[in-house]
Amino acid sequence: MSGPSWHALILAAGRGPSDSMAKAYGVSHKCLLPVGGVPMLRRVVETLAQSRSIDGIEISIEDGSIAQAALRDLAARFEIVPSRESAARSAIAALERNGSFPCLITTGDHPLLTTEIVTHFLEEAARSQAELCAGLASRRIIEAAFPDASRTYIRFADAEVSGCNLFALASARALAALDFWHYLEPVRKKPWRLARAFGLVPLIRFATRTLTLEEAFASASRRLKLSVRPILLPFPEAAIDVDKPADKELAETVLAERR
Repeated sequence: MSGPSWHALILAAGRGPSDSMAKAYGVSHKCLLPVGGVPMLRRVVETLAQSRSIDGIEISIEDGSIAQAALRDLAARFEIVPSRESAARSAIAALERNGSFPCLITTGDHPLLTTEIVTHFLEEAARSQAELCAGLASRRIIEAAFPDASRTYIRFADAEVSGCNLFALASARALAALDFWHYLEPVRKKPWRLARAFGLVPLIRFATRTLTLEEAFASASRRLKLSVRPILLPFPEAAIDVDKPADKELAETVLAERR
């Protein structure tokens, strides 16, 4: 299935001196950490550059020279945009500046991203006709492939899911969701506080495990006044970003098996 051409935005800003992974491995930004001998950000850029659905790439980072130095031979493949105080504010600033929609947003610490994952996600997003889609992977899929992986899961009545750092924005209307994301970002790994942000009834139903995944996204659609849909991905590696040494080790194992 052929879909629209998508712009890609990679969020790659550093977390400052508090970033334990950057400090542990002696890099200025976590996304520059080598996984399998290659900086994570480079892996993401190369994957997007090879994806037939992507027609342009931007990297949001506070110091463009850092990305330029790490990706010098790929400089023709991307543009740099300055980051802001949070991931959500960075995405809003970049998209308001360039107005490039539809847009795929991902992160620079996603070393297992593949063209197959990107194509599948964007085709499903286009098919959904939603204004905003979020990529998710189920606990069942992840643990079947990586039984020892420690991930953060959100539990619904019919599924337990983990985020995949993949978001598809169909139009500028989806920027309203990024504003809401800025508000939620400090609690993004605290399911109870996420649920509370959508109102009392969804919170009660979430607490009693009677809220389904589809109902949760319907509630989000009403709260944001735009259509929001989940895209459940059949790729367990889509949920593996590198936040701790065990994630790096797992990613390197997967990459070695791909050779």
